[in-house]
Amino acid sequence: MLEFYWMTIDRDLAPQLRKAAAGLPAITLTGPRQSGKTTLCRALFPQHACLSLEEPDTRAFAIEDPRAFLSQVADGCILDEAQQRADGTLIPWNRLHEADL
Repeated sequence: MLEFYWMTIDRDLAPQLRKAAAGLPAITLTGPRQSGKTTLCRALFPQHACLSLEEPDTRAFAIEDPRAFLSQVADGCILDEAQQRADGTLIPWNRLHEADL
């Protein structure tokens, strides 16, 4: 039987992300592919669900009804692969406000 141990590397960015998350309704973490962005967010915010917009059904729901999509995670979530829609246009998250949900 094989056992896998996941090793995480302490990131210098972690304190700044925690501070930003405590004071802002949303934060964005960008960087190169496969650099550990999702792993870092999952480690820092384990209380939040991680939703990947790479999944076609999840992405379709987010695009078709962003308010309903976000209302299912009103306490916060990690949105992975949130950079763009299949047609190349950005999802208008910035137009959605907490008061609108």
